[in-house]
Amino acid sequence: MTINKIFPTPDAWLNHSVSYGETDAMGVVYYAEYLHFFERSRSHYIRERGMSYSVVEEKGIFLPVREASCRYRTPARYDDMLNIHVGISEWKKASIKFIYDIYKADRTVHIASGFTVHACVNTDGRPVRIPEWLKEIF
Repeated sequence: MTINKIFPTPDAWLNHSVSYGETDAMGVVYYAEYLHFFERSRSHYIRERGMSYSVVEEKGIFLPVREASCRYRTPARYDDMLNIHVGISEWKKASIKFIYDIYKADRTVHIASGFTVHACVNTDGRPVRIPEWLKEIF
């Protein structure tokens, strides 16, 4: 399957080589590792926009995951080179939805797709509007 769907921009691509520790007894990537792939690509996305997530937290904004979903299409295995595509598909007043597509290195084999929804909260854990400075970097 080649990439043919419209993906939101700005976007980012993260390359990831599957380690042995990310696989299960059947030799395929353990299902929960895909959420780690999503997290790594999300952090990469934020860094590419010119800010690290730790700086976002220093500014008093936290983005905890409140929903996550992953659809597994084809197994990834040890030593596979993966390309993880990430972007923001939806903005609400106090939440952001990131979407992800994971492909093998040549981007012709679609491994998995998914999304995470993040609440925007302050240091007390209370929901707050997404600050303009954060919208601007994304």
